[in-house]
Amino acid sequence: MFFPGSRYEKVGTYLFTVPDGTQVAVSRLPLPPLPGRQRLLGFHRRLEGQRLDHVANHYLNNPTTFWRLCDANGAVSPDALGRRALIAVPAPEG
Repeated sequence: MFFPGSRYEKVGTYLFTVPDGTQVAVSRLPLPPLPGRQRLLGFHRRLEGQRLDHVANHYLNNPTTFWRLCDANGAVSPDALGRRALIAVPAPEG
């Protein structure tokens, strides 16, 4: 259902009943790592207009892991990092 490396890949699902009685499978929300528990590679100074998927691809070798940048910076969404000039870069997994 989710691509390999997705933050939703291993979180599982549960059944939710909507008002008409139909049950639908819903993905659980992944929990971000606890602050201070994530190893950092360092910090990246963003250039104007630089997208997070490009930063993720440069440091993590995968543009779809931009969400790891969000987690490392305590940001709920990529837009929350839009105004930050300096962002923490997590160390590659493994």
